[in-house]
Amino acid sequence: MSAPENAPAPGPAPERESGPRGVPRQDPRLHGVVTLAIVVIAFVTVRPLDFTGRGLAVAVVLVITTVALSARHLPEPWLPPRVAPLWLAVGVVAAAALIGLSRSGSGYLLAYFLVGHIGYRLPLRQALALAGLSSLLCGAVLYLRLGPGHELVPWTLGVTTGLPVVVGILSRSRQGAVEARIASAESAERAARAEARTAVLTERSRIARDVHDVLAHSLAGINMQLELADALIDTGDLAKVREAHDRAHSMVKESLKQAQWTVHALREDSLPLLESLEAMIESSGHRDVLTVGGTVRELPARISQNLLRIAQESLTNAARHAPGGAVRVELVFDAASTTLSIRNGPETREATAGVGSGMGLLGMRERVALLGGSITAGPVVEGAERGGWQVQAVIPE
Repeated sequence: MSAPENAPAPGPAPERESGPRGVPRQDPRLHGVVTLAIVVIAFVTVRPLDFTGRGLAVAVVLVITTVALSARHLPEPWLPPRVAPLWLAVGVVAAAALIGLSRSGSGYLLAYFLVGHIGYRLPLRQALALAGLSSLLCGAVLYLRLGPGHELVPWTLGVTTGLPVVVGILSRSRQGAVEARIASAESAERAARAEARTAVLTERSRIARDVHDVLAHSLAGINMQLELADALIDTGDLAKVREAHDRAHSMVKESLKQAQWTVHALREDSLPLLESLEAMIESSGHRDVLTVGGTVRELPARISQNLLRIAQESLTNAARHAPGGAVRVELVFDAASTTLSIRNGPETREATAGVGSGMGLLGMRERVALLGGSITAGPVVEGAERGGWQVQAVIPE
């Protein structure tokens, strides 16, 4: 059948709330029905049952035994660990007394079920001790009731009252194994969620660095040229104004190209490192400044992407803080690593760019750290570029 027209569109499945999961257990209603059936059978079959004499004694111990058996349905937090052995021991003594006092009936069933719950509720040592007590008491009262000549029968029946403790112990062990598996699954799920959150934060940080590299640098360069054009308007030198305007227009085109590179990088497309690096250097106004060493090879996309971003950051900073200064770029392919060095000389004309965002060097360090490499950045103190700046990144493979 088709859905009614006014039916709401199915939304996304709600996320399951975190928290401890319920441990699957046997149906408590079934346990309650079994306990009730045993109690009813005992009250119907156990004799004598009266309000005087021996019948009264049987009634008292029967009530005590049934109360002890029914208490197994109480939640464990309601009965402190120190109380459980006490009421179960009282129940065992009452069950043995019921077997000894009654002339007929199925009161022994109460002892069997009590001992089974002892194995489930109590630690192993206490459970075995109470099971042994049950066997000893039930065997003794049966022996006293039957008298000499029937030694084998009472002690055999008495010992069997302690056997259900094995069933209880096995049930408790199985329940513990289930709880351990569920706890392990919850721990693994929490670890997976934490790993997913970390991956999301890492990806956000990577995208933020890419957006910063493209927008902040490009807009800073364009703004620098426009400010220069504004300053030249007052001088009346239209040729220089047009030159600054054309340079700003060229930077807009380059920004679009950088945005495309960023989109490709976010899609994890492979970037041609050498071609992209040469185009980037040329668009920054420098020619024949790239030196390549070692055996050229194709690098993983994420390494190529981050090396290009480091080069872009360094070239932009050189244009902003050292306009007119010479620039040298070196890319070296070693056996186990790739090294990118960008060095610029001191400025030859006054820098007009404002203060940067302060995220450039930090972003470069984050990029290199994610790749397990190292980076050094600082002023050049010797050579032809003395007074300039150098950035060197070493990325292992």
